[in-house]
Amino acid sequence: MKLFASTSTVLLLAIVSSGGVLAQAQPPANPDAQALADFKARVDKYVEVRKKADDSAPPLKKTDEPREIKEAQQALVERIGAARAGAKQGDIFTPAVTTVFKRVLRPEAKEKDAKTIMKEDKPPAGTVTFKINGPYPDKQPLATSPPEMLAKLPPLPTDIDYRFVNKHLILRDSRANTIIDYIPNAIP
Repeated sequence: MKLFASTSTVLLLAIVSSGGVLAQAQPPANPDAQALADFKARVDKYVEVRKKADDSAPPLKKTDEPREIKEAQQALVERIGAARAGAKQGDIFTPAVTTVFKRVLRPEAKEKDAKTIMKEDKPPAGTVTFKINGPYPDKQPLATSPPEMLAKLPPLPTDIDYRFVNKHLILRDSRANTIIDYIPNAIP
């Protein structure tokens, strides 16, 4: 008896043995897309933590009194800090995300217009402490970021923004005025 199998017979056997579905090889995933999807998931998780911290407080009465607003903001900061007690630099800006952001931002930062814009309104060196869950100083300016640079970065949820302090990129919660994470030396 002679044993042989044609290509179609082998293919038919493969389909039958796999439950009627022929598995196709998946193309390799785009590592940048994976890193950015991970970044989005991490930011969304932070927003959930903030929402839980916000929901656990008594509602703030409408007020124009700066002291009361500041006290409510500080209470929110404390609740977020407690919920993120183990947070550290790189939890949201992972090494993969940092690599993607630097690759995207560095060419844009070298443009003359970008350099000019970023020199305006920047806080003086040493006035911002790069501490996760730490405050962004109230009396320091929030540096303007060139729109072309921001357009290259993933969009963020409401009340979360990107800010540059010298060469560093900060992810900031504007409602809590808190530093969520940062990338040291994000731009040259």
